[in-house]
Amino acid sequence: MISVAEARTIILDKVKPLGTEFVAVGAVAGRIAASEIIAKITQPPFVASAMDGYAVKFAEAQSGAHLRVVGEAPAGAPFNGKISAGEAIRIFTGAPVPDGADHVVIQEDISRNGDTITINDKQDRPRNIRNAGIDFAEGDSLAAAGEPLHEIHGSIFAAANLSEISVARRPRIAIFSNGDELIEPGSDLKPGQIINSNHYGLTALMTAWGGDVEYLGCAPDNETKVREYFERARDFDLFVPLGGASVGDYDFVRKAFTSAGGALTFEKIAVRPGKPTWFGRINDAFVLGLPGNPASALVTAALFVQPLVRKLAGEKVSALEFEKAALTAPLSANGPREAFLRAVVIHSAAGKEISPSPNQDSSLLTPFLKSNALLRRISDAPAEKAGETVEYVRLR
Repeated sequence: MISVAEARTIILDKVKPLGTEFVAVGAVAGRIAASEIIAKITQPPFVASAMDGYAVKFAEAQSGAHLRVVGEAPAGAPFNGKISAGEAIRIFTGAPVPDGADHVVIQEDISRNGDTITINDKQDRPRNIRNAGIDFAEGDSLAAAGEPLHEIHGSIFAAANLSEISVARRPRIAIFSNGDELIEPGSDLKPGQIINSNHYGLTALMTAWGGDVEYLGCAPDNETKVREYFERARDFDLFVPLGGASVGDYDFVRKAFTSAGGALTFEKIAVRPGKPTWFGRINDAFVLGLPGNPASALVTAALFVQPLVRKLAGEKVSALEFEKAALTAPLSANGPREAFLRAVVIHSAAGKEISPSPNQDSSLLTPFLKSNALLRRISDAPAEKAGETVEYVRLR
């Protein structure tokens, strides 16, 4: 068996980001910038009014002053000319400020009679004008290569006059379950059957990590049938089989993988839960096999599938980053395998505290409802008392 750190290193050393593609600015959320993104224009592109009112010379904007309105500047239709002494231009939010004006009197501060306005309130300083380029300038960098893009990036890129963006291609991921005992939700359970549930959470996670995921279905406990799933490898960048990874009489997934032409890189990890996690390649597709127990599948997905998918999707991925918190309850000594316990981290007056779930059975899903961390226990770690500092990685 290899260690958690060794397994992650092997996976990340073999995986390279996929190619690039262009997407519309409205579809950049959740994608990774393939190259630096540069603004094509300045925003705002001109000196603009920030309010509805009248563009004037500030020196003439004294309380009680009378100014003659000589034109109008709605948004999209600039005033064509220069403002002179004693003049004002009716202006609206977003419209270019006319040459010669350096202040906008808001409409609430004036009274108007025909083409004459009277300034009723004191104007303390020039204001209500947005200078060109206060958001960004032509040539500014709006995102770095490899940067994750979120919802607001679409608006920023559009404002920079960009219609499409070069992003890393999402990995195409296939996931399939295995086991004669599995039936779909809504079915009537017969003796010995269980609901096929793992792939729902894992599909959602891998989608959030940057993949385009397709669930292929549930393969029966038959080597020939399982091999048919692997023979679709040309259609995907990554396969994630669930279950059938141990060495029992009915565990056919790895046998089918090798008989279909796959090559194993490693077949066990010294981790609890999740020892049967395995990794290999078939044709051009990576394969990361997960255990069938729910907790084992979700924990190993967080530790190994997540960095693999993120790197394929173009992100920069490094070693696990451990944070520290104080235990709220004692822990018994750990065994020879590195363990990751489902836990809740909270911020209290005393600092960060971590509470492991009281039941760490690998068949349980409900501890994940509240868990936001995986508490790390190194191999052969001694017992820990409440209040002692331990390491964890973020789960959500």
